[in-house]
Amino acid sequence: MSDLLGRVRRRLLGSTTSSSSPPRRPRSGSHQKRQERDQLSDGWARRPQRLSSLLSARSVAGEVFLLQLAVVVLLVAAAVAALVVQARSAGMVDARHRTLAAAGTFAQSPGIVAALRSPHPSAVLQPSAEAARKIAGVDGINVYTLSGVTLAHSDPRQIGKHVVGPFSKAAAGQSFTETFEGSLGPSVVSVVPVKDSDGRVIAIVSSPVTVQNVQSMVNRQLPVVLGSAAAVLALSAGGTALVSRRLLRRTHGLGPAEMTRMYEHHDAVLHAVREGVLIISGGGRLLLANDEARRLLRLPVDAEGLPVTDLGLEEGIAEPIGSGRSATDELHMAADRLLSVNIRPTTPYGQAGTVVTLRDTTELRALSGRAEVARERLKLLYDAGLRVGTTLNVERTAEELAEVAVPRFADVVTVDLLDPVLRGEEPTEASTEMRRTAAVGPQGDHPLYPVGELIRFVPTGPLAAGPADGRAVLEADLRATHRWRTRDPANALQILDRGIHSLIAVPLRARGVVLGMAGYWRGQDSPPFDEEDVSFAEELTARAALAVDNARRYTREHTMAVTLQRSLLPRGVPEQSAVEVAHRYLAAQAGVGGDWFDVIPLPGTRVALVVGDVVGHGLHAAATMGRLRTAVYNFSTLDLPPDELLSHLDELVAHIDTDGQEWQGITGATCLCAIYDPVSGQVTAATAGHPGPALVHPDGTVSFPEVPVSPPLGLGEGLPMETMTVTLPEGSRLALFTDGLIEGRDRDPDAGLAALRGALSGPARTPEDTCTAVIDAMLPTRPSDDVALLVARTRRLDPARIAEWDVRSDPAAVSPVRNACARRLADWGLEDIAFTTELILSELMTNAIRYGTEPIRVRLLYDRSLICEVSDGSSTSPHLRRAEATDEGGRGLFLVAQFAERWGTRYTARGKIIWSEQALHDGASPPATDLGEALLAGWDDEGF
Repeated sequence: MSDLLGRVRRRLLGSTTSSSSPPRRPRSGSHQKRQERDQLSDGWARRPQRLSSLLSARSVAGEVFLLQLAVVVLLVAAAVAALVVQARSAGMVDARHRTLAAAGTFAQSPGIVAALRSPHPSAVLQPSAEAARKIAGVDGINVYTLSGVTLAHSDPRQIGKHVVGPFSKAAAGQSFTETFEGSLGPSVVSVVPVKDSDGRVIAIVSSPVTVQNVQSMVNRQLPVVLGSAAAVLALSAGGTALVSRRLLRRTHGLGPAEMTRMYEHHDAVLHAVREGVLIISGGGRLLLANDEARRLLRLPVDAEGLPVTDLGLEEGIAEPIGSGRSATDELHMAADRLLSVNIRPTTPYGQAGTVVTLRDTTELRALSGRAEVARERLKLLYDAGLRVGTTLNVERTAEELAEVAVPRFADVVTVDLLDPVLRGEEPTEASTEMRRTAAVGPQGDHPLYPVGELIRFVPTGPLAAGPADGRAVLEADLRATHRWRTRDPANALQILDRGIHSLIAVPLRARGVVLGMAGYWRGQDSPPFDEEDVSFAEELTARAALAVDNARRYTREHTMAVTLQRSLLPRGVPEQSAVEVAHRYLAAQAGVGGDWFDVIPLPGTRVALVVGDVVGHGLHAAATMGRLRTAVYNFSTLDLPPDELLSHLDELVAHIDTDGQEWQGITGATCLCAIYDPVSGQVTAATAGHPGPALVHPDGTVSFPEVPVSPPLGLGEGLPMETMTVTLPEGSRLALFTDGLIEGRDRDPDAGLAALRGALSGPARTPEDTCTAVIDAMLPTRPSDDVALLVARTRRLDPARIAEWDVRSDPAAVSPVRNACARRLADWGLEDIAFTTELILSELMTNAIRYGTEPIRVRLLYDRSLICEVSDGSSTSPHLRRAEATDEGGRGLFLVAQFAERWGTRYTARGKIIWSEQALHDGASPPATDLGEALLAGWDDEGF
């Protein structure tokens, strides 16, 4: 800046020292040399300039001279090039005309036809062609027959040779001229046909000439052209030099960029620079003041040239400006402004004096303070975006809002939510009754209502007016207003006594619904809230409201999913004698999943153990789990083996996938089904993409039976399922589980199976203890995937409670078997149901003998109930129906259904089993009157 102002000063006022200026002090050697160089430069600018200065491109004159000289050279070069091109073009045209004239003249010459028909045409034509070539000034006149044999040529050695050329047009009677690249360079050739008196073409004449011969004529004209161009160039250069020399004297040797920059900088300093600039002479007079300096110091219009002491400035600012000393960022008051003053001497860049710069820091300080506040607010909003909403818990999200705003925006922050929001429901209407959900103050100490308290705000208070109007409410001075004190004056007085003096109440509004209210409180030495704080509080609260609403929606969905899952999972284990069962279900961190288990009693004292897994979490997984569990239970009532049950389940899942309308995707599901028979001790298992069971032997060793694995449900595509059958000793434990027990983010399945083996092995334990030991060992923390575990300890039915008889296919064999059954019932102490049992067995055996095939077998099982089974080798299934009055039969199954609690048909590999089940409790046998009524119910009055 000092260098610029020094040059401006030199150019405007000259380099001579004013007579009124005081004498200069001696300067150092370097300053003296710089001054001498500047004086020599100024003196050089006033003398006539030499040619070397004229040719320099650093001045305006030099640039103009070089530009004009370049234009002249380009014009002369263009003129010469145009003349050369024109001459060459004319030479080529002349060559085409001469060759065509020479070839045409020779082809039409008298006697050429006779010469061609003579015995030796070459001897006649060669001399004539050579003479004609010299006269025409071409490179040759050649004659060829139509077959391409050379008759005459400029090179006699070519006579008689056969040539191949583009003479088809001439052979057809047309003349033409072509340009081609020959061995001597570019050439022009003209070809003319020779015709006899009848107009037939009998020979061809060609005349070539090289372009070099044409160029020789052009070259003879070049000296004249170049001489003329040189004369024009010399005259133009001389005229240009005279004009440029005159311009050089006018501009004093300054370059164009320097002149332009000097005047632009001068105007910028005077008018555009937003910093005051003053140039003060050594005598204390104002030499230059820009517009900003005039504004800051309120200078008069005619201030330039006046002493600084006569400018009417205050003493605090006038003294440093006129002192001539150096200063850096000194702060001085000028009227109501705080100015930062910098003072520098102008030497050695100009005459003695100082340059003063003034910068107004009054508004800058206020602006910097506001910018810092704005930066802090933006940083707070950014932090709020990261810290608020990290969980999908409504209470925790409200706490995060309060924590992020204290103490950076408020001293105390409270968050009050409507009760439906805390339950995950959407509020139907705005209410002044809210529950305190979060309250954060310095070190947790504040006089406001505690968390969990239900608050009924005064309708006219600020914390109730916000939700009603949907806008923020500012109470800059709580002491000046009394409407918020109405509900609890004592608490309000305590709040004021603790120094809290300002409040902003902002409704938590998300998606057009008011969820609650956020209160921002300031106290102690904090400044009161203002309108800018209200805007920021609304922005901060709006962002937090979305997080609260997301948490509310998640709470609602999670509650619905949990309710649905709890309603679909088994609430207890049904009573049965086959196994002793214990189970565990652990929900995942992500929420409700699709794992389930089931224990289903089957006819014949058997039991089905089922464990399944639906991939995913949420309502869809829970709903799909419920559908699959219901389907498994329904398929079990058909008494299907495990492989057929899973096949039907696979078809159901495939149908769910194809029929899904809202759910877009494939339902991933697996299932393991095992059926245990306590009579034989056999367990039959099949799996569809599910881990197989773990078997704990009575001695405590653990094995994993290999169950043939089929594809997961929905992906079987009709492929048959395979089963595994193994006989278990009494007291063995079967552990069925889902993959969440053995797999995890930090554990592969093999390591999980090894850990499970260690948890299951050991001395005999109850299923309940086994479940506890497995969960404690495998899942010390909450799992990432939900887990279902089912442990069953096997039992065997006492052989003394099993009775079997083979029955011949003869109606007479019914009575002995029935009597044997009655005796066995007497041994078991079941005489009270002996009559109904005999009746049921009689009907079942009669049906088997009449409609079935051998072998026929009867089995009685005495467990929690009495089970009668009649098996035969036929797969024909009986159906219950009401017999007509004229029917002689058809009433047997009706009687069985009347006297048995349950009955049904189970198919085996060798036929079927028809079974019935009778309760053993008191009063199970119907009275005689009821029995008679049951017998007569098969007939109506018209049947007698």
